[in-house]
Amino acid sequence: MSAFFKITPLGVLDILLVAFIIYQAYNLVRGTIAVNILLGLGVIYVLYFVVSNLHMPVLTKILGYFKDASLIIIIVVFQQEIRRFLLLVGKNASLQRNKAWWRYFFGKVQDEKNNYARIKPIIDACKILKQTRTGALIVFAKYYDEQFYQNSCEVMDAKISKRLLESIFQKTSPLHDGAVVIAENKIKSASCILPLTDKVDLPAQFGLRHRAGIGVTEANEATAIIISEETGEISYAKQGKVKMNISFAELEKLLNKDFSI
Repeated sequence: MSAFFKITPLGVLDILLVAFIIYQAYNLVRGTIAVNILLGLGVIYVLYFVVSNLHMPVLTKILGYFKDASLIIIIVVFQQEIRRFLLLVGKNASLQRNKAWWRYFFGKVQDEKNNYARIKPIIDACKILKQTRTGALIVFAKYYDEQFYQNSCEVMDAKISKRLLESIFQKTSPLHDGAVVIAENKIKSASCILPLTDKVDLPAQFGLRHRAGIGVTEANEATAIIISEETGEISYAKQGKVKMNISFAELEKLLNKDFSI
């Protein structure tokens, strides 16, 4: 028993790695319907062991089928989350990610200044869109999943600029009906059709644009700016939650805090 609790450097590393994997997995499913699916599988496991100990053979056998197939169920249901997890591991292991950590500790102030210069065209475009009450949906994807976004988007891979964002969302533009996706300091795609949230407790004034903005943050590690066509009000969505009627000063803080493009 004493050997079991013996602390070694490899044991500590083992615990840290497991904690890291659990934390990253939690980040992937947090705020999504995946949590409910995991809870459902957990309930099946608990029921299986209960009815097994109570010697209920028929129910035990039925639940046993679900238990035995749980690995396949997880792979099928969570294929998108698994892809994103592997992408996340690859990004963290890359030299670019290591440089980002170096900049975090040794050049954070300079990075914040550089980041403001990058997001300024977006904020300036939002000011014009708000003033003219032009509906818009801008998504900031932390990791650009080509399979998820490009299937329903026009690929652009263009430099971020105030005028380009304004022109995309003009009502006469063929690309205005949909979302712009920004990642890797570029406008990666436009006119994107995104998944809608299933939430039913949203404000009555929220239309498809707001539901798509919330839905994409539930399904991906992303944030979204939503500008209402009716009121010009700016909303900010993250992890399935939305802040309404935010100011430009607050928008700048949120983008600097949550996402560096």
